[in-house]
Amino acid sequence: MTTVAARRRAVQETITAAQVSERRACRFVGVARSSQRYVPRRDDTDLRARLETLAMLKPRWGYRRLHWLLTREGWQVNRKRVQRVYRVAGLHVRRRRRKRVMRPRVVRPGPQRPAERWSIDFVHDTLGSGRVFRALTIVDDFTRYCPAIVVDFGLGGERVIATLEQLGAERPLPPTLVCDNGPEFTSQALDQWAYARGITLQFIRPGKPVENAYVESFNGRLRDECLNENWFATLDDARVTIERWRQEYNAGRPHSSLGDRTPEEFTNELAITSSHLNPEDWS
Repeated sequence: MTTVAARRRAVQETITAAQVSERRACRFVGVARSSQRYVPRRDDTDLRARLETLAMLKPRWGYRRLHWLLTREGWQVNRKRVQRVYRVAGLHVRRRRRKRVMRPRVVRPGPQRPAERWSIDFVHDTLGSGRVFRALTIVDDFTRYCPAIVVDFGLGGERVIATLEQLGAERPLPPTLVCDNGPEFTSQALDQWAYARGITLQFIRPGKPVENAYVESFNGRLRDECLNENWFATLDDARVTIERWRQEYNAGRPHSSLGDRTPEEFTNELAITSSHLNPEDWS
């Protein structure tokens, strides 16, 4: 009997079974009569309704991020109350089984400033017709900002270069790009382009995706919150949906590693504390 409800139940069962008064039953069970007779005055109807709505809109978000959304909406409610209502409403996120890496993790030195290092990778998914498409994902390791997600059926080394050149026309490219050993990243075209640009291609060891943890984590969020939650009729449909998610990721998704701030908020705060730097160069 650890919960209040269980203790109250025990008092009622004692009264029924032994035909004793509530006072004697409370003394026997070890419950104060004030606790037994307490009637909650807090009405969580509105909070529960809003939580259920947010949980429907964000099916892969837990109570912590839903609490963050409620706070942004102006709700004066603490995290523990949200957690209690969340649990009572049965809004738990269903866990998906996944393979675990059963080997020591390699810690790569983290970046110290924005635009110091980007991580790039590919994600695969299928259209409603069954045709497979790919998505090139790019993440700034320091700010967690995603400058672009390119979606197409074929994305070779030349397309990777064209994407990076387009981003380079909008902002300075980082001196280091972290990537795996896929043929698109190990191609001579990308190697020559990186050398001409003065960019170092930092390859992870084969079979060690944990060494590319930033973009792997991003890909996991993309898969869990967007790809697995949507059905794509056409390639254009996939592009629009994924781009919408990317914008929301940058501007509307809190990161615990950034102090529950979004990548854009984190970048803007850095711009304020380092006013001599241009935030447009980082994101």
